[in-house]
Amino acid sequence: MKSNINIEVELAEDKMPESIKWTAPDGGVPDPQQAKAILLGLWDGNEKSALRIDLWTSKMMVDEMNDFFYQTIFGMADTYLRATKNVELSNEMKQFAKDFLKKASDAMEQSEQK
Repeated sequence: MKSNINIEVELAEDKMPESIKWTAPDGGVPDPQQAKAILLGLWDGNEKSALRIDLWTSKMMVDEMNDFFYQTIFGMADTYLRATKNVELSNEMKQFAKDFLKKASDAMEQSEQK
């Protein structure tokens, strides 16, 4: 059995993503969904290296990017726990995510006050 996740990126004239749409027909998402950003990580077992595709549209605001990274890191901690059963490191990742969001929010507040 095969399953597809489709990602369509429309580029602006400057080659920056204008829109990101995705579908996952077998996952219950048959109609295109809009996204402002995507972080896709793949593991190359032969090369023992991570490959990444990181894209975001110009519509992605800094506060949204901060939340996106917080939720991604926090979610990665859950994935790491399921894959390794290492509660301690998973909890450290979650604490890092919380600290990151606090620092990112503080930095955004400071830049707005200038």
